[in-house]
Amino acid sequence: MTKALAIVAPSSSLPALIAGAGEKTAKRFLEFFAATIRNRNTREAYFRACCRFFAWCEERRAGIDSLADIEPLHVSAYVEILLRDYEKPTVKQHLAAIRMCFDWLVTGGILATNPAHAVRGPKHRVKRGKTPVLSEDDARALLESIDVSTLVGLRDRALIAVMTYTFARVSAVISMKGEDYYASGKRWRLRLHEKGGKLHEVPAHHKLEQYLDDYIAAAGLRGQPKSPLFRSARGRSGELTSKPMSRQDVFRMIGRRAPTLRARSKIGCHTFRATGLTAYLHNGGTLENAQAIAAHESLRTTQLYDRRDDEITLDEVQKIKI
Repeated sequence: MTKALAIVAPSSSLPALIAGAGEKTAKRFLEFFAATIRNRNTREAYFRACCRFFAWCEERRAGIDSLADIEPLHVSAYVEILLRDYEKPTVKQHLAAIRMCFDWLVTGGILATNPAHAVRGPKHRVKRGKTPVLSEDDARALLESIDVSTLVGLRDRALIAVMTYTFARVSAVISMKGEDYYASGKRWRLRLHEKGGKLHEVPAHHKLEQYLDDYIAAAGLRGQPKSPLFRSARGRSGELTSKPMSRQDVFRMIGRRAPTLRARSKIGCHTFRATGLTAYLHNGGTLENAQAIAAHESLRTTQLYDRRDDEITLDEVQKIKI
């Protein structure tokens, strides 16, 4: 059981309500995360959401002594409390995790009914994304500002460029290996392992080719197909380890490389995906092709990144001569 818990969420423990229900319930609870959710980030997020709910149930002690005591009223009250501190999308994710977990316990014969089944989450419709987007000038200035006289600088420039020119998620970029940047005819392509297990291939922009080639040559990574492409640094030595960077490593790196930009608009890893996609659309790209490059399931998701009307809207507002 301990090994199964380590696979689902390292450095975590089972909620008391689950552990107290017996080994069969604990096993079924862990199987929900290990067997039904392939994406590690989603698995950990859902695990934290469920554990937070069960911890809340334990703290209230409002007649909740076992899983069977949890009723729709409890789940509904919990949703209302979440809405005080979290945005609606986060609350919807927490409710989805709780509902799916209870479904799994019901189908496994642990519970007779799902107390979260009838509970409605907050309504939330998004027509425009909230991810901060850099202007083309700011993005270009950032890439050019990186000191590439060091190996770490070459790595950082190449990593940011991959996220920008391929619209890739940071998790897909840091999981790349040497073989995922390969020649196809006279040009180079990148192979990205996006969420949902999707294998996605994108042609490399000519600037991206230059940035990657410079980094790979300096790092001596050519001819190492199974080695992580973007490796973590060893302290402040300027040397790279044999281990891949983590998302936290990339986030901290962005904070160091763009302190002014980050303070102004709170940019993060996803900013570069949104920036590249917006620049592509602004320069005549189509939504359909943007969807294909970004590997979005729905065109509606791609449309959230379309900020082409922002400047037009501002110009129209300025016509109010008061």
